[in-house]
Amino acid sequence: MLNKTPPPAASSPTAASQAPRAEKRPVTHEIHGIARTDDYAWLRADNWQEVMRQPETLDAGIRAYLEAENAHLEAGMADTAGLQDTLFAEMKGRIKEDDSSVPAPDGPYAYGIRYVTGGQHPKLVRCPREGGAETVMIDGDKEAEGKAYFRLGGAMHSPDHSRLAWAYDDKGSEYYTLLVRDLATGADLADRIPDTGGGGVWSACGRYLFYVRLDDNHRPSKLFRHEVGTDPAGDVLVYEEADPGFFMGVGQTQSARFILIDSHDHETSEVRVIAADDPTAEPRLIAPRETAVEYSVEDDGERFVILTNADGAEDFRIVTAPVGAPGRDNWQDLVPHREGRLILSVTVYAKHMVRLEREDGLPRIVVRRLADGLEHAIAFDEEAYSLGLSDGYEFNTNRIRFSYSSMTTPSQVFDYDMETRERVLRKTQEVPSGHDPADYVTRRLQVPAEDGETVPVTLLYRADTPLDGSAPCLLYGYGSYGISIPASFNTNCLSLVDRGFVYAIAHIRGGKDKGFRWYADGRRQAKANTFTDFIAAARYLAAERFTSADRIVAQGGSAGGMLMGAVVNMAPDAFGGIIAEVPFVDVLNTMLDDTLPLTPPEWPEWGNPIASEADYRTIAAYSPYDNIAARAYPPILALGGLTDPRVTYWEPAKWVARLRERRTNDAPLYLKTNMDAGHGGASGRFDRLKEVALVYAFALKVTGKA
Repeated sequence: MLNKTPPPAASSPTAASQAPRAEKRPVTHEIHGIARTDDYAWLRADNWQEVMRQPETLDAGIRAYLEAENAHLEAGMADTAGLQDTLFAEMKGRIKEDDSSVPAPDGPYAYGIRYVTGGQHPKLVRCPREGGAETVMIDGDKEAEGKAYFRLGGAMHSPDHSRLAWAYDDKGSEYYTLLVRDLATGADLADRIPDTGGGGVWSACGRYLFYVRLDDNHRPSKLFRHEVGTDPAGDVLVYEEADPGFFMGVGQTQSARFILIDSHDHETSEVRVIAADDPTAEPRLIAPRETAVEYSVEDDGERFVILTNADGAEDFRIVTAPVGAPGRDNWQDLVPHREGRLILSVTVYAKHMVRLEREDGLPRIVVRRLADGLEHAIAFDEEAYSLGLSDGYEFNTNRIRFSYSSMTTPSQVFDYDMETRERVLRKTQEVPSGHDPADYVTRRLQVPAEDGETVPVTLLYRADTPLDGSAPCLLYGYGSYGISIPASFNTNCLSLVDRGFVYAIAHIRGGKDKGFRWYADGRRQAKANTFTDFIAAARYLAAERFTSADRIVAQGGSAGGMLMGAVVNMAPDAFGGIIAEVPFVDVLNTMLDDTLPLTPPEWPEWGNPIASEADYRTIAAYSPYDNIAARAYPPILALGGLTDPRVTYWEPAKWVARLRERRTNDAPLYLKTNMDAGHGGASGRFDRLKEVALVYAFALKVTGKA
């Protein structure tokens, strides 16, 4: 039971400089014959599900402690208030306030987003395909009025363009309310569907809308069919995912012929399809789930086109199967597996197939003509860069759209003709305050890891930055779920780089930067490689005089926050500061709690410490909260969100409380909990910049640059 009175450290006014001390309320947990004591388990609210929906129901004692930590941060960072204002103004000055997207055509219309000067949220707009008056379908700023938090979810126009299904979250908890808007009148219908995943798919006739509903534990487990204009209470349950370890989503093939029901965890997937022109039919299974086999589905009108790692295709291959008999026995190679070439995604159009792949750490786009199998790649020249591929709305087209950027090159949007190979620049990211790529240098280093592997590290710094060990460095890392951090243009980090920082991204194991093997070598029993890769990158940058150890500020968020907690336990001397945003630092406790939203689906990534003593010991060996020791720690800034369903607020809160108790020095140690937001932080584009300004001010302060 929680003591409903505030803990002493937070119950009465304290001197601004005095750090809060969380009350110790020991709870002992035993499993596999191993006992652990957790002094700060009380910071996890018993009613956490209710808090996600109604933050005001948070226990008063917990709220008082979090607010005391927020006050401590405000006091400790008060001397950077002017700097934070300057940083915010700089970063805002690099944003084109009235920016807009390149409209995406679909039939008689072209759809896009745009912002207005001073606006926090986008407007969703459309205009006639060949030009003409714009219609505002959703005004994000208007919808956000009076709300402390607001974020738009998905927006899907109906096949006949008469309606828009759209969703919003006004708590930060990622429970989205789904609505249907009549685009002729601009009014929402009475249909109001709560607790959805934020998206939906229309049937071909536009009469039905398919969506996923989240349960009380925030799991996307049920797919419903809603008939527009009827009471959502009567919606039809189409499919229910019985395994709590699987996520479920709904989508459609590029042709819009098939609605896709995708069940998956981090290593296994299973897809069912419904013909979009037969929306009341039962879902058809493509291939039954098999542990560690992943696949996704497209169609070319006659066949299913399937991207899969089945049959030992570690870096994935592309196969085809008859629409009437799509099972594994009928899969035929279209693009065979090739080791080291990781196929990331596939989109099928009427005459072409486009795949995004990565080889030697760099992405590329490959176009294949379906009629004869002729392939060509879209080429780029820079040493390190980022690519994005936009599928668009249309199927019968020869044109695709992609974006390109590098650490020095602002984002460019191109239209590309797959037949003529003509590339047309449609938009270049504007930096209103000015940007000259010649002022900056970007490099790709290959850093030796302790086991002989080489870890790619991307650098950005000003051409006049001295590389004699005196420059501070912000070293960013993630290293989980196979997610690769792109070497893309980031206007925010220029505020550090222009003040003499080297900005570095360590492409460590746990991502897929060097293929699927790079991911496999950084998960479960091999998770320690993620941490030692990052430490190796830090030590290399210091040894090669790009910076020095006491001037390296490490940064990571979510699972990257876990990385921060692990490396600062393992090598506190390698860093001059740590920034951990929504950090997943209480790994063992979270993986032992199967009521939390993400725990069962996360077991393939980290291991299941409930079922396996070996997994328990593996996680216990690195879990940041469980490995805090009596040692000196560098300055640390942790940030959390009260309604975060992914990394719950109590993880950074418990971590900071134990750090403050056990460390042997008094370096700055701050916790900032956003009491009005979740995993993504503040929702408005400018409000988010205020959080970035705080983070950068901390980095500048601890490196003597404030």
